[in-house]
Amino acid sequence: MTSAPEGTGAARSETSGDSGAEQHAVGVIVARQGRLPVGADETVGAAGGSVVVIGSGAEAAAEKICGPAPRNAIRVRWADTGLAFRPGCLAESLAPVVEPFPLVVLPASPDGRDLAPRLAAVLERPLVARAVLARSRAGGGVHALATRLDDRILVPIDIAGPAVVTIVGATGSRAIRGTRQASSPAGTTKVSPLDLELDTGSSSGRTHVHDAELVGLLEPDLHTMDLADASRVFSGGAGLARGLDDVQATRIFDLLGEVAAALGGSAGATRVATDAGWTDYQRQIGTTGVTLDPELYVAFGVSGASQHVGGIGSPDHLVSVNIDPSAPMTAMADLGIVTDARRLLVALAGRLGIDVPPGVEDDQESTRG
Repeated sequence: MTSAPEGTGAARSETSGDSGAEQHAVGVIVARQGRLPVGADETVGAAGGSVVVIGSGAEAAAEKICGPAPRNAIRVRWADTGLAFRPGCLAESLAPVVEPFPLVVLPASPDGRDLAPRLAAVLERPLVARAVLARSRAGGGVHALATRLDDRILVPIDIAGPAVVTIVGATGSRAIRGTRQASSPAGTTKVSPLDLELDTGSSSGRTHVHDAELVGLLEPDLHTMDLADASRVFSGGAGLARGLDDVQATRIFDLLGEVAAALGGSAGATRVATDAGWTDYQRQIGTTGVTLDPELYVAFGVSGASQHVGGIGSPDHLVSVNIDPSAPMTAMADLGIVTDARRLLVALAGRLGIDVPPGVEDDQESTRG
């Protein structure tokens, strides 16, 4: 695997990092109801702290970007373009705003992947997809390090002129470990609204853009959604299935998924659980699985091994359910519930009106995970 070269700092001018410095890069981030997508932090870093936030709840999302490191945004502009995401029209409208910047960076989120190629086409620039870092070079060129072959290798890409790049968040790529884009320099943040009107193409003289008409917004399936995008995660460890055979253990993890969905969350698991086949590998959380950044993380029978803890990010609220009061996960939790994890899950399912599968309510001596 190609290692990241030294000096892969944020794409910005060689001048000081204050907000008055000339910027060679800009980030474009699409928010959904004020929520930032996965890869927002890396986008801010790659853009040297200069970003444009669009979408629904853009003002609230812009305020979040101005939070502590690793973001350190120094210039944030926002325009609320509503729930109707029209990437073609947005690309036309954004083009004159971002055209002065040699490097335009977007998160490799679903919205970012929709908008980036259209923006690249309007700007008549090449597109580099799924990069782990990007920076502008002297003379207007762009250097990027892109992931390929299911993130197993990193490929250096050098472009002689301006480019559009999508950045993979640290939560979405195993290859990115140790090659995370450097954060932007700290400075006085300037947040300002951006007067951005959706351009259908007629006013700019470009080809008319035909965007699909939004008839409804479907929320993701909480049972199958990408864990990196989940705001609430309910995780199960070995302690949740202790004393059960593989069939019963699979049932209890299925029940965890039902409970999580009923509470507006998605289910995850430790490596022990995925290796045992009790749940899918896509649900594995940790340094060898998915890395999270949720608002709420609830751990059922999870001891808190370093490999797992390294993947849970910095949740706003962390709850641990474990029979062992000295478990590392309980020690680091905002709320530690010292009780049998499986019994609590079954009781919670009953309160939510969820049918409990047979054979998972047997007593066990310990759910220490």
